Amino acid sequence: MDISLFVNITSKAWALPILAHMHAGIPGRQAPLLGATGAGRTAFAQSMQHLINIGLVERNPGHGHPLRPEFRLTQLGGAAAELASQIAGVAKEADQDLLRRSWTLPVLATLHSSRHFIEIKRDLSPITDRALSQSLKTMEARQWVCRQVDEFTRPPRSRYLAVSTGGAISEVAASAVTFGA
Repeated sequence: MDISLFVNITSKAWALPILAHMHAGIPGRQAPLLGATGAGRTAFAQSMQHLINIGLVERNPGHGHPLRPEFRLTQLGGAAAELASQIAGVAKEADQDLLRRSWTLPVLATLHSSRHFIEIKRDLSPITDRALSQSLKTMEARQWVCRQVDEFTRPPRSRYLAVSTGGAISEVAASAVTFGA
């Protein structure tokens, strides 16, 4: 999967949990998925519509009621759902709030090896300096990312590396995501 698609998927908070639960066999209807994910109705509806718009989920023709449709994964959605399921399997229940943030997973995908801030930013071209900085600080506070400062260079430069849970998630995400040139 291309990094731009991965960034697009994770831009909606509940998109990845929806995909993971559909991969796990939860029926593709609103009520079971709402119960499994714990999402609110509005956020769920926005995330589901987003998944439909990017071609990962589609209405199951001939199934469901017009007001209570049934959904299924597309071929591309199946691969994304498998990745979402692997990521959900690595993370603890308490870490789900951090996984639902827009840039957490794309940043972790780039941190499969020690990287400078500018290298991470280059791989995630639409990210702003502020968003990347806040994401790294949040993950560092949660001990998912380790920041090392090379004081022997002028100016001193920081290197970031995914560790503990962040490292495990980084391995899963990096193995499935490709970065453009």
